[in-house]
Amino acid sequence: MLNPIDAGRVIRHRQVSGRFPTDLHQGVAWWVAACFVVATKATRMAVAHDDHRVTAEFHHRFLQGAVNAQHWACHVSDLGTATDRQLLDAMDHLGGIPGAHLATKPTENNLIVTIRLYAADGRALDEDTGLARIRDMISHDRVPIPVNTDAKGKVTDHSSLVTTRGGAA
Repeated sequence: MLNPIDAGRVIRHRQVSGRFPTDLHQGVAWWVAACFVVATKATRMAVAHDDHRVTAEFHHRFLQGAVNAQHWACHVSDLGTATDRQLLDAMDHLGGIPGAHLATKPTENNLIVTIRLYAADGRALDEDTGLARIRDMISHDRVPIPVNTDAKGKVTDHSSLVTTRGGAA
């Protein structure tokens, strides 16, 4: 694994979170997304992010990981910039699908990047609903890779759901 992370330290407490670039790098978003799709057997999901410049690259990599997860051909609804609440509303509107929210929070000395993963019922993934499996896959370098181009998913812009259903982000 190139640029390994301490998965036990950053994948816990119902989220993936750590200092950028010390604990997390952008490639982690790809790994988490691919593992999330496989762990939850997701063929559809919604993804949103805050408007921080660092989050933009994590968001891009997350989308790529989600659509390239083995044979799942996951269809990702990209909500663009949205809050967690707007993401949860959109997940419900789209038929009760899993989702992810990516955000960056500046602190005095660091940037803290957080990826929150949600099950189809809107609850944050915890140890029993997939987080432990994702951590295990990453820590044992078992990140799923695409099997072929026919198995590749797609990303669809659904940012209009945020402005029409939850107000402007």
